[in-house]
Amino acid sequence: MIQTLAYIDPQSKIASNVVIEPFTVIHKNVTIEAGTWIGSNVTIFPNTKIGKNCKIFPGSVIGAIPQDLKFNGEETEVIIGDNTTLRECVTINRGTIDKNKTTVGSNCLVMAYVHIAHDCEIGNNVIIANGVQLAGHVTIQDYARIGGLCAVHQFVQIGRHVMIEGGSMITKDVPPFVKAGRYPLSYEGINSVGLRRNGFSNEKISEIQDIYRVLFVHNTNVSKAQKIVETQMPPTPERDEILGFIGDSNRGIMKGFQLRKG
Repeated sequence: MIQTLAYIDPQSKIASNVVIEPFTVIHKNVTIEAGTWIGSNVTIFPNTKIGKNCKIFPGSVIGAIPQDLKFNGEETEVIIGDNTTLRECVTINRGTIDKNKTTVGSNCLVMAYVHIAHDCEIGNNVIIANGVQLAGHVTIQDYARIGGLCAVHQFVQIGRHVMIEGGSMITKDVPPFVKAGRYPLSYEGINSVGLRRNGFSNEKISEIQDIYRVLFVHNTNVSKAQKIVETQMPPTPERDEILGFIGDSNRGIMKGFQLRKG
């Protein structure tokens, strides 16, 4: 159902059962798949692909050109997966020549006033709370939870099943399975509640906790701690994922455990 007060460019491809509310503008070369609902006063710019059963709330702007002075009009896109909800006034910019696209996965909840800049890669089942601001080239992996009003520096990577405290300034990479907060951003323990909700056994959580005790609690420098984990702990998918994430980090990882003051 498309309201007569909405504008749909004839070069866009809209599935027959998509609902588009009044005063929304859909530009050319937009694809919207079955079951998706687009609220009033939404603007969707060219080269945007939206999956099935998504919900996009009023005031959102999807697919605008990057806020990057190096952008030179190259053909890039925004891709949004299935069953993802974008709440009021979310803005998602399309990619640059770096990655050519900005992506948000399936089954995500992006709350009101979130900005996702160019070339960001958001995985599946991610929750980004109100007012979070992502600079360009940020990667957030599956099942991560980002608290409200966080600001994420460009090129930062956030691992799977991470939970970050609201209001955090995220300038370093955050490895998988952890909770992070304070200023500067630092380790606050394992995201044990989130891991249990997603089927991790107590034994697996204990294994992850032992790895991070070496990396973040024992006051050992990162390279030495990596070596200890690699040589003294048996190889498992989670161990290798943590070591691989840290080894691939370009910005360096966040600080280890620090006692709160006061």
